[in-house]
Amino acid sequence: MIVKILAFGIAKDILGHRTVELNLDDGSSADDLRAMLKTKYSALPEFMLAINAEYAQDDQIIRRRDEIAIIPPTNGG
Repeated sequence: MIVKILAFGIAKDILGHRTVELNLDDGSSADDLRAMLKTKYSALPEFMLAINAEYAQDDQIIRRRDEIAIIPPTNGG
C-alpha cells in the first residue's frame, strides 16, 4: 500500500519535501515504518510518528488512509 507521510522541521529538510509517499506492506506497524524511514533517510534524528494526529504506539498497524506525520525532536527552553 502507498502511504503519504508529512514531515516537519528538520525532517522536512532531510526528506527534501513536506510530504513523501512510501510503499508499505499491508499490516505494517509504526515500528516497521520507523525502521524503513531510518534506513532510507539515515540522517534523520530520533523521531516520533503520529498517526491520525495522535502519537503512534510501536505496534500500531498502519492503514491505507491514515494520516502519518514525522515529529522531529524540538528544542525547549
